Amino acid sequence: MSPPCSLLLFLSVAQLLSHSSPLPFEQKGFWDFAMDTMDGVGMMAMMRDEEEGSGVVPNEIPVCPFGCHCRLRVVQCSDLGLTAVPPNIPPDTRFLDLQNNRITELRENDFKGLTHLYGLSLRNNIISKVHPKAFVPLKTMQKLYFSKNLLTAIPRNLPASLVELRIHENRIRKVAAGAFAGLRNMNCIEMGANPIQNSGFEPGAFKGLKLNFLRISEAKLTGVPKDLPESLHELHLDHNQIQAVELEDLRRYRNLYRLGLGFNHIRNIENGSLSYVPMLRELHLDNNRLTRVPTGLPDMKFLQVVYLHSNNISQVGVNDFCPQGFGMKRTFYNGISLFANPVNYWEVQPATFRCVGDRLAIQFGNYKK
Repeated sequence: MSPPCSLLLFLSVAQLLSHSSPLPFEQKGFWDFAMDTMDGVGMMAMMRDEEEGSGVVPNEIPVCPFGCHCRLRVVQCSDLGLTAVPPNIPPDTRFLDLQNNRITELRENDFKGLTHLYGLSLRNNIISKVHPKAFVPLKTMQKLYFSKNLLTAIPRNLPASLVELRIHENRIRKVAAGAFAGLRNMNCIEMGANPIQNSGFEPGAFKGLKLNFLRISEAKLTGVPKDLPESLHELHLDHNQIQAVELEDLRRYRNLYRLGLGFNHIRNIENGSLSYVPMLRELHLDNNRLTRVPTGLPDMKFLQVVYLHSNNISQVGVNDFCPQGFGMKRTFYNGISLFANPVNYWEVQPATFRCVGDRLAIQFGNYKK
């Protein structure tokens, strides 16, 4: 589950009709993980080292865990039915793939000596227990894929070098204060599909983090969580039970340029709420219960994409999207979706979309009960 923590994508009309938000990362094969987590320079350097034999003692027989495949400092042990982390993992391993096994716990010395490990995939196991010192040896690890397991809490003592954590589809109900303490390099956290409620985030749970990307979709949220990192550029809260966006909900997140609130139960967005996110480029409010276009859109100078399809909007006013003054909007819209709403498109004034770059960017479709 994971495009790298993404920059703003200017979605095409086809994307408007097909997807309301970027999907979580789903690994199809082992090399998806390797190529996603290793840049081209790193791969070429590792291949060159392999060819030159650097780091290999002459006449030494390479050690590789039984049944695994080891090459270019990548150890692939996926789909082997393993019930524990195998022994004899080469100490110079950079990527360790343990996904799709039957591992139940991580023990204290499972990763002993793997000081060069950069990425670890534990996806799709049945891990419910992690020793507090299991990750201590991993001094340089940056990417940890821990989705589809049985964790009930964020593992303790995660490496300070960690940049990306994918921990969705577990059983986490609570994020304790200081759960991410010391992770000052963290850029991206994907923790959707956990049965967590708003009360499950203790005060200070995200203290010290300077995240760029956070997804808490498919959870049990009834409102926008409080005290998330102020540094966020992308916040995805789709597929929850959020009822409304209140005035103070977005106050902390002035750097947001993508906000995902699709597939909730939102009936109202309080006046002035959107003024706290002046840099917003993309807003997902599709598949909610809105009865009108949210106020404040004309004042958003950089907003380019708005998803409002599959709501209960019956009228669209001439000033719902565009400012009245000339030159007040810095960028034109390149996507507005209004299909699957009970609005008669022939009743909407053409001037309503005077700040849209292309007429094909407006999607009405046909409303069907």
